[in-house]
Amino acid sequence: MKRQKLETLVREMLVELGEDPTREGLERTPQRVAEALQFLTSGYRTDAKEMINDAIFTQQTNSMVIVKNIELYSLCEHHMMPFFGRCHIGYIPSGRVFGVSKLARMVDMYARRLQLQERLTEQISQEIMESIDAIGVGVMIEAQHLCMMMRGVEKQNSIMVTSSVLGTFRESVATREEFLALVGRRSG
Repeated sequence: MKRQKLETLVREMLVELGEDPTREGLERTPQRVAEALQFLTSGYRTDAKEMINDAIFTQQTNSMVIVKNIELYSLCEHHMMPFFGRCHIGYIPSGRVFGVSKLARMVDMYARRLQLQERLTEQISQEIMESIDAIGVGVMIEAQHLCMMMRGVEKQNSIMVTSSVLGTFRESVATREEFLALVGRRSG
């Protein structure tokens, strides 16, 4: 990412909006925006295998592993406005488990891109499934979208919920129900 080019583009955008990029409050805005965008899109420059970095451990268990309430912050690809919420992950291992912090890092890696919530949910579940050859995976994301809250329909209390279920979570109603109950979103 060329930060200097981003700074130039932000300056041009300020001018197009009718602002003076040399006024006191905006002098460093192009630099700040470029730095923020560099951070908020760092997922494009993160490799999943390097991020996981041998934090997969042998563990013979067929119990469901759940990590709830992983905060996430992303930018919608349609308006480049933030959406934020929580991700809940469940998986049934087949002899290998993740170091728990790697699941949170995985959420961050995919969230720090221009995203659709639906795609983000799928990417996380697919990565978990493929990385440890899990028996099943369930991922649920509950998020609020500023593009829906601040503009357009202006619905401040709306929450979008997406889920991706793979393997036994898709095939078994009982497994899916257990996951939903454990993350506090029992269906029916």
